[in-house]
Amino acid sequence: MKNKSFLAFDLGATSGRSILGTIENGRLQMKELTRFPNQILQIGNHFHWNIYSLFEHLKAGLIAAKNEGVEVTSIGIDTWGVDFALIAEDGTILGAPYAYRDPHTIGMPEAYFNIIPRKKVYELTGIQVMNFNTLYQLFALKQADNSLLKASSDLLFIPDALAYLLTGNKVVEYTIASTSQILNPQTKQFESCLLEAVGISPNILGEIVMPGQLIGTLTDALAEECELGKVPVIAVAGHDTASAIAAIPALNERFAYLSSGTWSLMGIEVNNPIITDETYALNYTNEGGVEGTTRFLKNITGMWILEQCLKEWKKEGITYAYDKLVKMAEEATPFLCFIDPDHSSFVNPNSMTQAIVQFCESTGQKTPKDHKEFIRCIYESLALKYRFTLGKLKSLAPFEIEQLHVIGGGSLNKLLNQWTANAIGIPVVTGPAEATAYGNIMIQAKAAGIVNSLQEMRQIIRESIHIEEYQPQNSLEWGKAYNRFIEIVNH
Repeated sequence: MKNKSFLAFDLGATSGRSILGTIENGRLQMKELTRFPNQILQIGNHFHWNIYSLFEHLKAGLIAAKNEGVEVTSIGIDTWGVDFALIAEDGTILGAPYAYRDPHTIGMPEAYFNIIPRKKVYELTGIQVMNFNTLYQLFALKQADNSLLKASSDLLFIPDALAYLLTGNKVVEYTIASTSQILNPQTKQFESCLLEAVGISPNILGEIVMPGQLIGTLTDALAEECELGKVPVIAVAGHDTASAIAAIPALNERFAYLSSGTWSLMGIEVNNPIITDETYALNYTNEGGVEGTTRFLKNITGMWILEQCLKEWKKEGITYAYDKLVKMAEEATPFLCFIDPDHSSFVNPNSMTQAIVQFCESTGQKTPKDHKEFIRCIYESLALKYRFTLGKLKSLAPFEIEQLHVIGGGSLNKLLNQWTANAIGIPVVTGPAEATAYGNIMIQAKAAGIVNSLQEMRQIIRESIHIEEYQPQNSLEWGKAYNRFIEIVNH
């Protein structure tokens, strides 16, 4: 089969990349072409995304792909969730899209639940309540009598809006729409009543398309400017986490996943959403996946706590390389003290180290005395929190969970991977670190007919990357530590 190359635009909330993926002899090779910042734009008291700057960076990526001298089969875009652009009837993008960190949504869920009760919203959408979800962003705009909302004829989520700038065609991709808390995961359609109840026309919500569908081709102007020709643009899994989960190199469906980075997402892939009184109480979420699957997951604080400690130490003139952090953690006293990574005191304290000390003191534990002990405390606590969350998933999953697949940047942390295996008692399999880009490209490959299913996509990824497996060790010691951890977090 002739080699085929695909261009992925992978945009996060702080930076973006363009990546060329080429499939040759059943293997996928990746090359980063460009990397660019994505900075929140403050205008007055509000925070926005500079969508036109992002569009310029996408054009630079198109030109970089042209300079590679290969034929680009198609293009796909994935981004973070919930945020959107508003489009006027004449096709104009209205203003700069609000960023999810904008304070105008503070208190909006509670105000909204005076109109439709919280539990009813969860029963309809299966999405955990977060104040920046699209539903509450729109409600905030309505409450403010926002003129742009009144002038809107369409709402496009960020990857769909960027695809619109590339092609002139408007679509609403399923996985990104599922983050909105407006989509019903059972019907895979929007719940109009959630907008109608607050006086917003549901007509701004377009028809859902599934991952792999053709959006259109580059506009004539772009095709000429970038000299790529009329390349097709494909609706991949527009939500970056959905693309990442599609890249898990699993052999079967009996796995849980951990997308590990600053924040951790732990979940399972199921054919049908899981919406019960228990999942409502636990605040678990049901987001859209590829081939109509549901990503049933829980958000966990990840390496954020360590990153904030490192910032403090850097101000003191002390910096650590990654290898040094691991060595320090290994040298520290085991199971000295634990924290609950999701405790409210760790959300954004003035001093993360002081917050850790205070948590340990308030729960009757010894406190970390040096940097080694802080690092070990964080790593061990994360591993034990993963065990707690996995235990809940096991009780809810419609299958036996046999492995935990760790993807994202955290998959490179060998020490934490081993400790996680020790804590959870099942094998941990790691990779790829660049899961989102892999998934983006493989969905394009499926649209091009190179593969026929999600399993085939995962097989190519499995054969294209280095996979490591960690077997549980010291189960008795970790079991005792877990019992202490549970006592502490329930203190």
